[in-house]
Amino acid sequence: MNNVSINSKLRQGTGKGYARKLRSKGRIPAVLYGAGVQNLNLSIDAHDLELLLQNENALRGLLSLNIEDDPTTKKTVMIREIQRDPVKDNLIHIDFHEISMNKKITATVPVVTTGVCKGVEEGGTLQIIRRELEIECLPKDIPDHIEIDITQLEIGDSIHVEEIPLPGEIEIPHESNFTVLTIVSPRKEETAAVEEEAGEGEGGAEEAESAADDAE
Repeated sequence: MNNVSINSKLRQGTGKGYARKLRSKGRIPAVLYGAGVQNLNLSIDAHDLELLLQNENALRGLLSLNIEDDPTTKKTVMIREIQRDPVKDNLIHIDFHEISMNKKITATVPVVTTGVCKGVEEGGTLQIIRRELEIECLPKDIPDHIEIDITQLEIGDSIHVEEIPLPGEIEIPHESNFTVLTIVSPRKEETAAVEEEAGEGEGGAEEAESAADDAE
């Protein structure tokens, strides 16, 4: 997974009053946490941060955090927490966590399918039940996505988490062998649609009876 960069500056002040002044100048308070190191109080340009958070890789992957006060300092981090104003939805704070490149971490990556599915060609529908999967690996090995080949799947077939081939030492922690995707038959879809329509019909009949009772 490619790193995305963001610039920051050290900040000396803390507290709500200082944070409000900082935000009025277009900068967002931030804190960098790390195991065995002192926390760093930082600030980040609000516009740059909003652009960063529009990047899916930035939200779930690694970031290169540059500290402008010390051009030689570059931290590999992940976003730990984002705080927004509950009314205005403006950014008010962000926390980063420094990553050790020699220790496995947990990350969330999207599921991507490849191939033309036999079951879909026969009229079935592909249902992706888990669009994202949690993985454990070294930071340098975080993939952009987990790829699943669905070419040979027929109607009624499923892919479970234990069936997904993973490169290198990437692992998917799980307590049960849950279903990631399945090929649903047209009959099941039709049954679901009929049941839904029947439910709506019963609701309409009940409303009509209720209206008749009111009229009486």
